Amino acid sequence: MVSTAIHSSVREIPETKINDRPPTAVDFQQTIPRGLVHRAAVSEVFVTDLNILGEHRFEVGAQWPRRHSFFGPRTPEFHDPMLYAETVRQAALLIAHRAYGVPISHSFLSDRKTYSIDTTGLATLGRPVDVVLRASAHEIEYRGKNVGGMRLDFECFRDGHLIGTSSESWRCVSPAVYRRVRGDHFAATPFQAAVLPAVTPALVGRDRAEDVLVAATETDGTWSLRCDPDHAVLFDHAVDHVPGMALIEGSRQAALLAIGDPYAIPAHAEFRFDTYVEFDSDCRLVAEADAAGADRVRTVRVDIQQKGATAAHGTLGMRLS
Repeated sequence: MVSTAIHSSVREIPETKINDRPPTAVDFQQTIPRGLVHRAAVSEVFVTDLNILGEHRFEVGAQWPRRHSFFGPRTPEFHDPMLYAETVRQAALLIAHRAYGVPISHSFLSDRKTYSIDTTGLATLGRPVDVVLRASAHEIEYRGKNVGGMRLDFECFRDGHLIGTSSESWRCVSPAVYRRVRGDHFAATPFQAAVLPAVTPALVGRDRAEDVLVAATETDGTWSLRCDPDHAVLFDHAVDHVPGMALIEGSRQAALLAIGDPYAIPAHAEFRFDTYVEFDSDCRLVAEADAAGADRVRTVRVDIQQKGATAAHGTLGMRLS
């Protein structure tokens, strides 16, 4: 059960032009309450503050740790782009709850996620990095007077420089509706998943087998998604289906295997989620890689399949190491 004891860190400020610096800068002194980003561990919260700039426009402060047990950095030179993706996920939840009043008890359904980030913006400095996400809300859906979904577009700034963009499309439903939607899977747990043998961690740029989300199959270009219910980050809190971030990370690792470069950086990604991926059935990651272009980026398409149908699909731009 996620705590609903919330202390506001939202400050509403006067309308400004989009290129103006807001009168009050976001704060980086402490993280926001963990329940607002659906995390159980305080250590897994990266967002620090929220300013409302005007109608449907926001700034979110965040801090990337010097190192993280799962999100990297994957190399000494660069933070992991998945750290950026997770930061955007948290920022979207923070905006939904604090700016639009979505109850903590509601469940979120992710439809689409995209991101693009300049690898120079991921450079490590041997200390934590403060970033600012500037967000705008679009295609807002209402159910009666309540917000039921939207698309949030983000720009990510580091030291005042634009280093990345992202978009999150989501819907939310009440506990009663979610129970009906999930049916027999409502009480599912990660412990229903068979923990498959991991591929060699070094092949996907990892040191520990518990961080590997792919298992070998008998088919070239296809891997099984591997879920470890004891993983402290991916399964930080109770879930009844495979989380979107686990699907994205599994796809990244399948892409690394497909191109044979364990340290390639997923600088661009676009994911579409069609249905839930369940724990009680095998999930296959089918990867197809294009040749590298002049920019040394290989595009890899990953089809996420379960029970013979596509549950989600991702396209990753892998910058070769």
